[in-house]
Amino acid sequence: MGKTKTHKATAKRFSVTKGGKVKFNHLNRRHNLGKKTSKRKRQLRNCAYISESFAPTIKKLIPYS
Repeated sequence: MGKTKTHKATAKRFSVTKGGKVKFNHLNRRHNLGKKTSKRKRQLRNCAYISESFAPTIKKLIPYS
């Protein structure tokens, strides 16, 4: 049986923590930042975690992380 291929687009966007949670960076931080409030930009700096129901799908796409 062959190895499972990693989905590269997913691997660039998500990472699995030691505890098994799936971590990702927020969107909407690239351009048009003048329209966004300081509070919103500040909150978008922090990373977030995928919901537990969606995590198994992401973990299948990045099996070796």
